[in-house]
Amino acid sequence: MDFSTFEKVIHNNQSEEGVIARFYDQAVKTSQITKDGLPKFKLVCFCEIRIKDNSSEVYNQPATPDKIRRFPNEYARYKQAKKCAEEGTPLEQFAFLDAAEIAGLKVRGIYTVEHLTKLDAAHAEELGITKERELAIKFVEQAKGNALLVEWQKKEQEYQKRIKELEAKVENLQQPKKIRSKDEKHTRNMSRRS
Repeated sequence: MDFSTFEKVIHNNQSEEGVIARFYDQAVKTSQITKDGLPKFKLVCFCEIRIKDNSSEVYNQPATPDKIRRFPNEYARYKQAKKCAEEGTPLEQFAFLDAAEIAGLKVRGIYTVEHLTKLDAAHAEELGITKERELAIKFVEQAKGNALLVEWQKKEQEYQKRIKELEAKVENLQQPKKIRSKDEKHTRNMSRRS
């Protein structure tokens, strides 16, 4: 989501006043089991609703079409976050940020490390996330350095595979020689007996 789209969603807030809603995915145990007898899980979209100034009551159940219609902006943010996470590295996997920093970035419409690195310096400063942006840039630069390591590992695996193939061929070539030498011994023994 670009910044202008994000601003439209934020400023076009038609959600209920005094009510805070959040859509998120939760793993739910199904009635199915694996071959090993372990339970199977699936991701289900949940809706958490909190009432302002009432911390004791929290509605938290699977999202229904009614809740999606009731909180369209919150659901749009949830869908956008899922889409962005599929296109890059989720912030939760970025070890250099704590939970508060991740939440702050998500409020600003930033859901992936790649999106954070693409912000220009002035915009990051305006949003107050200069430190987070710099960390992300360093991380991505170092990850690019690992590309050479990954390529080397791939070549190494190819070499190991080729070595095993050649060893198998050598063993196959030696098999008939061993059998032939046994046959020759058997033939020599037969000629001595005659």
